This record gives sequence, C-alpha cells and structure tokens, in this order.
Amino acid sequence: MSPKKSPFFELRSGSVDTLLFVVKTTDLDAMRAELTRRFEATPEFFANDVVAIDVRRLADGERVPLAEIAQLLDSVRMRPVGVVAQPQQSWAAESALPLLEARDRRGASAKPAGEENGEAAEPVQAELPIAVAPSASETAAPAASAEVAGAPAAEPVRLATSSQTTVVDKPLRSGQRIYAKGDLVVLGLVSYGAEVIAEGNIHIYAPLRGRALAGVHGNHDARIFCTCLEPELISIAGIYRTTETPLPADVLGKPVQIWLDEEKLMIEPLRLT
Repeated sequence: MSPKKSPFFELRSGSVDTLLFVVKTTDLDAMRAELTRRFEATPEFFANDVVAIDVRRLADGERVPLAEIAQLLDSVRMRPVGVVAQPQQSWAAESALPLLEARDRRGASAKPAGEENGEAAEPVQAELPIAVAPSASETAAPAASAEVAGAPAAEPVRLATSSQTTVVDKPLRSGQRIYAKGDLVVLGLVSYGAEVIAEGNIHIYAPLRGRALAGVHGNHDARIFCTCLEPELISIAGIYRTTETPLPADVLGKPVQIWLDEEKLMIEPLRLT
C-alpha cells in the first residue's frame, strides 16, 4: 500500500495557533517572580496552552537558558513547543526545542527591546515542522464551545451556543467555571469563587463577584460588560486587576464596561438610562 494512502496517519506541513512568550530579560529569577505573581491568582489562565519561546527581543550577545525557561513555563502549565529566533538562531538551535517560524499578528519582533508592556504572551501563527492529521474519531462533530467544571449533576448549567456566542442562563456558584471560544453571555450571578472565561467579550447581566477573563488568547479589543461590578478579578488579554486594588466608588457595585487602552484596564460606568 502506498504510504500516501495509509489509513493510520498522515504527515504534512501545517500551521497552528500558539502563543509567544516574549523574553525581554536574561534575569530568570525576576522572570520567575513576575510570572508567578501574574498568574498565581489565575492558575488556569493559560493552562495547557501551546506556547513558543520568543527570544528576538534580546540584545546582541545576550543568551538565556532555554531549558530552564521551558521548565518555568511548564510549572505554570503552559506547554512550550519551540523557539522563535532570528539573529539568536546560532545558540537557540543548541537547545532541545525546535526552531519555529512565526507570523506575528501584532508585530512582536518590530518593537524595541526596551519597550515595556503588560503582556505575558502574544498570539501568533507558528509554523510547526509536522502536523499529524486527526483520526476519524477526532474529526467528529465538535463539542459545545464552553466548558463547565464543578457544576452539580442535579442542577446542570444550561448552555445555549452558536458559532460565536455562549449563553449561560443559570447562576454560577463557587468552583464552577465556564469557558467560551467566542463571546460569553451570563444571565445569572457569578458568585465568589466562580470563573467565566472567553476568547471574545463577556456580558454579565447580574452581579459579578467572581472572576471574569475576556480575550484570553490575546484579543486586546475584547470587553467586559456587567450590571454590578464586585469582582475578585477582571482581566482582558492577560492584563488583570484584583481586589487587592480597591475599585473606585463610582464603579464598585455599578453597571460598567471594561476595556484596554494600550496596556491599561479602563473601567467606565454604563449609562443604562
């Protein structure tokens, strides 16, 4: 039988969505402390996401131990699959990770090395050396574009989904978690300890007392809307704010919209009348 017609697997070139972990320092201790600080409140934020280590921002002559960075990313449940490098390829190729080509959506390599921003990772199209075609069972009808964790079996959360929007029509209790691949609309209370996550916008027509994370794969245009803001954490594209920083009185407990201005979270009262 010709290997091109094998029913068991297929080897072919392809591209997949991944994230860039852009390295801007050779100080691994500082990097570890910042990564821990940023994601200790949301350990599931990038859990199991594929990530490429981007060293293009390093100055000429600077090197980092890629194996240690890979271990660091693994410790926060990211999955490093390769290294993106240009002038650094000579030493980056010495690591166990393969070199990858990346087509940046936001021009990561074009920014100056000294520029500071609040991003932990940037979404890219990364060219992986080989893509293995899925089996017949993996290409069956996709599951619903939302995930619920911790919901009691006797009182499941109903989800109405389309290609772009997920609707949750029940309150979310502590420990419950919703993930939407597009926009997410929540019609009930998001309690303390509950978490709503979306790759697009989040609309909450009830009090938000838990965590809301919008634009989780780097969508800086995503927004959060809610009718009563009392959150444990709010985040857009990895830039977040917790209750450690008290909210102003004009937005706490009020209808608001939240968006990004450059790398800063903006919270504005909604005028509903």
